[in-house]
Amino acid sequence: MTRILIITGPGGDAQGWGNLEVTKTLCAALNTKGKSAEIAFVETMADFMAAIEDRKYDIVWSALYYISDRKDVIGLNVDEDAWLADIFDKKEIPYIGPNSMSMKQVINKIWTHQILHAHQVAVPAHHSVEIGEAVPDVAFPAFVKPGFESRSVGISDDSVVYTPEALEARVRHIHRTYEQPALIEDYLPGPEYTVLMIGNGDYQEFLPGVVAVEGGRYGKYPVLRSDMRGVGITKIRIPETRSDEAKALCKAAVDALHCLDHVRVDMRVDTRDGLRIIEVNGIPGLKPVKSWSPQIYSLYHRSPEGSMEEYRQLVHTIVDSALGRYPLR
Repeated sequence: MTRILIITGPGGDAQGWGNLEVTKTLCAALNTKGKSAEIAFVETMADFMAAIEDRKYDIVWSALYYISDRKDVIGLNVDEDAWLADIFDKKEIPYIGPNSMSMKQVINKIWTHQILHAHQVAVPAHHSVEIGEAVPDVAFPAFVKPGFESRSVGISDDSVVYTPEALEARVRHIHRTYEQPALIEDYLPGPEYTVLMIGNGDYQEFLPGVVAVEGGRYGKYPVLRSDMRGVGITKIRIPETRSDEAKALCKAAVDALHCLDHVRVDMRVDTRDGLRIIEVNGIPGLKPVKSWSPQIYSLYHRSPEGSMEEYRQLVHTIVDSALGRYPLR
């Protein structure tokens, strides 16, 4: 029987796939089909070290990039020794997901854009502004967001700016509120697409979806706010067009960033009708039915037993993908 140790903590909702209730659902889904899973809720590095040293397991699945007591934001972690994947690597512990370097690259959106641009993968024109730096001249309209967040944290109608004064105000708001660099991008007004990547090598799948928002929940602009995430407002549909384009763009991105097992790549259509990547999610949401990964997986892997069986298939596929990368103990 394969034993899985699931790591989460106060930062699990902001950094990872969801809160403790989501993690319990994930754990229950894994406690089938010849697997045994248990949760370690860690609030300190001492808790984490005790969990990985004292418990018995074959592989670890972490909802955390690093230990944090922040439930609302990921934040900017400067303690290089605190990245959990680094510790897994040092201790030669098998784990699910991209390695530590890839995790650091995808959570830092500025770094992600730089790497993808260097690999000729389409991203918006962009600038980063550190705290205290002058705001550069940019083309308008522009879009401003935190450089180190996910789940649409820090995004609202005010993120779309048309003047230097509004740009200055929004950049400084990001600095004050989130204590991290601001990322300025070209505003992309078109539809949003997202592609789920699961598996590796010959077993890798790229499953594209297009985002739909129901009930007039958008504000002035078609941008996704954090209060619209994971609550059933956003629905994913199989695209009628651009599926091959979205899959190719996703593959180019995950290859450039060396992503593994389970990631999701978000992209939007620009003013010239081209797709551009806006984010690579290293720890995508896993709330059944409402998070995008389970929604996408269910679109392509229907089960007569319903959505929870599709969810079980998804999480077992992710675990099996990672197990295939490690020699049997």
